[in-house]
Amino acid sequence: QVQLVESGGGLVQPGGSLRLSCAASGITFSIYTMRWYRQAPGKQRELVAAITDGGSTNYADSVKGRFTISRDNAKNTVYLRMNSLKPEDTAVYYCNANLPRGLGNYWGQGTQATVSS
Repeated sequence: QVQLVESGGGLVQPGGSLRLSCAASGITFSIYTMRWYRQAPGKQRELVAAITDGGSTNYADSVKGRFTISRDNAKNTVYLRMNSLKPEDTAVYYCNANLPRGLGNYWGQGTQATVSS
């Protein structure tokens, strides 16, 4: 059974930091592209950051220079370090594990990050 379990969300003041984690089980984690998405109230889910099996990364323009995605294949875990947080970063953050050509696509349950003073 595949499980993706996110953690690390919470309430933080503007300018603060959070580190999200997503622990995977039931998949060969190292071969998957891992992505973080977020969904704010009343908005569509959007891609925040991605990291390939080879370690290549890409980011949404809105988070470039502030967020860093990384992975630890030994721990089957992907991370999202979020610095200089803004109120507009408030959302539920979801972890996604994906293989191309429909070979695998899995989601976590989400973790809430709230940026507010």
